[in-house]
Amino acid sequence: MADTLSNSARPHRDPPRDWQRGFWSLIVTQFQTGFNDNGLKFLVIYIVIGMNLPTAERDRLVPIVNALFAIPFILFSMAGGYFADRYSKRNVTIGTKLFEFTIMAFFILSLWLRNLPMECAGVFLISTEGALFGPSKYGLLPELLAESKLSWGNGIIEFGTFLSGIAGVAAAGFLAEQYQGREAIAGFILLACSCVGLLTSLGISRIPAADPTKRFRWNPLGDFIAQMKTIVADRVLGWAVLGNTYLFFLAALLQTVIVIYGHDVLHIDERHTSYLQAAIAIGIGLGSVAAGYLSGGKIEYGLIPLGAVGMTVFGALMYLPGHSLLAVATHLSLLGFFGGLFAVPLGALIQHRPRPEQKGGVIAAANLVSWIGIALSSAAYYLFASGFHQTPRGMFLDGAILTLVTTAYSIWLLPDSLLRFVLWLATHTIYRIRVEGRENIPETGGALFVCNHMSFVDACLLIASTDRPIRFLMYKGIYDLPYVKPFAKMIGVIPISSEQRPREMLHSLRAATSAIRTEKSSAFSRKVRSPASASCSRFAVAWSAL
Repeated sequence: MADTLSNSARPHRDPPRDWQRGFWSLIVTQFQTGFNDNGLKFLVIYIVIGMNLPTAERDRLVPIVNALFAIPFILFSMAGGYFADRYSKRNVTIGTKLFEFTIMAFFILSLWLRNLPMECAGVFLISTEGALFGPSKYGLLPELLAESKLSWGNGIIEFGTFLSGIAGVAAAGFLAEQYQGREAIAGFILLACSCVGLLTSLGISRIPAADPTKRFRWNPLGDFIAQMKTIVADRVLGWAVLGNTYLFFLAALLQTVIVIYGHDVLHIDERHTSYLQAAIAIGIGLGSVAAGYLSGGKIEYGLIPLGAVGMTVFGALMYLPGHSLLAVATHLSLLGFFGGLFAVPLGALIQHRPRPEQKGGVIAAANLVSWIGIALSSAAYYLFASGFHQTPRGMFLDGAILTLVTTAYSIWLLPDSLLRFVLWLATHTIYRIRVEGRENIPETGGALFVCNHMSFVDACLLIASTDRPIRFLMYKGIYDLPYVKPFAKMIGVIPISSEQRPREMLHSLRAATSAIRTEKSSAFSRKVRSPASASCSRFAVAWSAL
């Protein structure tokens, strides 16, 4: 790379000096939060099951508990986003931990009184705490970590999230059985875990408020609509939110299908069915960690099509008959692994793309939309089961087809994701590239790359070296080649030539300048062999720089 010029770019944000302590404190804090949230919810569910109620009554109460856990994420996510922007995310996290203490005290009282309505209220309250904590949790990542470590950090936090969910469900079953009739003791154990979470939250690095002047909007719908306008205005951000919502929809759908599959197809008990749930959760966690390392120090959304292909293949394999318990667990773990590859780049994009003062609100809106996707999964299950009379095997196939269709649509919305997938494969098989000076590329704002042209591969390698979208200036004679033009149009290449009429050349130059001014993409100029084209290229660089 010969030169890089930036236009109106914000300076690099340096992570705090104690970012390692702050990051791992956040990881432990979110693990404890996920553990307590799932442990409390499933403890109430196991209490309901242990009451030996009539089947109809039991089947009515369990969905109510699940609904009480989901509703706060729809009601209070936007409030959590406001707190994350208006105040220091560290302080918000500590505040939610203090709120958790009052919730646990209330829950212990409800267990001591054996009052089911109060226990259900505890589920609602602990979920409210999670909804308020969520935007700060994810918003802290881009403030604690450099962009080169953001995918890695997302992989770690997603792995911790799913691991805490597994641990919480398992602990709830143990506590419900060990302290049957003395459930208040289980409440005190969860309270002790809350103490650990409060202590670790104090270790999070001190982060200033992103927008101290932000005002609270009492109309949550209006706030949500405003944040969605921000999301839709950024094509890549909107694409990431859409993909993230679909992933939550699919995960919630398959979570229900797995239970019915274990009962109707494998004819196994609840304990063995929980092994299947654990298999897919562990797979997602491992896939998330792998995505963080495979991203190579940038947000690699070329991994998203790879994850989608894997989910499609292993979802379709679940349709085949005759699987053993081990085979099903293996397929589900691999499905989850590719789900992790799918999830991490999306999460990193949602955290990185908004401006600092918008992060909390955007993340909150993305969380809310994800929970709407979870709610829609219940309607989809009813449609597949009652409307189409699908078996559990058939629902896995339905999920695979939906994933294939969604992937095709997402590639149509953002074609360069497919190109980045191909380049990711190429740079991990055929080519080996070493990137130096990536930190000199501005995270935001326009940039002009002026590079020596060595071969036709260099443009592809430049795309693979950064997560910034790039618009290339290309010699028109090459652009018009039939085997080049479709791909060039896909990534928005700007053709230029000294043989163009002045109006055509001016149009190309204005397109390059616009790409820099919009701060959404970078422009790249490459040297060509003929003197006339070289002069044209140098002129284009000078024009764009001005």
